[in-house]
Amino acid sequence: MISTIFLTFAKIGLFTFGGGLAMIPIIESICVEKKKWITHDEMMDVTVISEATPGPIAINCATFVGYRKKGISGAIAATLGVVLPSFVILLLISLFLNRFLEIVWVANAFKGIRIAVGLMILDAGIQMIRKMKRERLPLVILGVSFTAMLLIDLFAWNFSSILLMLIAGGVSLAAYSVGGTKTRKAGEGT
Repeated sequence: MISTIFLTFAKIGLFTFGGGLAMIPIIESICVEKKKWITHDEMMDVTVISEATPGPIAINCATFVGYRKKGISGAIAATLGVVLPSFVILLLISLFLNRFLEIVWVANAFKGIRIAVGLMILDAGIQMIRKMKRERLPLVILGVSFTAMLLIDLFAWNFSSILLMLIAGGVSLAAYSVGGTKTRKAGEGT
């Protein structure tokens, strides 16, 4: 099982361009839909947690899935699997970097990859929104956060996206606390 975890994440790491966010749909496809190692809700949770914790999102997701399947050894296998292919490729490229980027078709390929990565990230976001539970507060937080990020980007305001995530998390936590208190009080009255 450890070798399966390593090889699965090595394949993801080898054939996915564009970093962690571009890997999310592939990790979900393989780990949730094909192998059923985790549920969709767990994938959503780990994606959100991975976004908010230090380190690349794909590594955090891989580590979680590996740990979920085989504990510490699974986490190590998954993490090495997702990191090793990129490390080896970048090591080889760095040896020939100056000449490599001068090749016209390579430079053009990287421009195309940049566009494809943007589309993959957009697709991952759309898929997560489609599978999101249709509750009022999460939809309002999503809409306000999206609008805020768009305005921040358009007007080049100096506002941290991390602070925006913390505010959204705080609002959600406060709403949950108030809602949980009402639920507990209603349960005590019966």
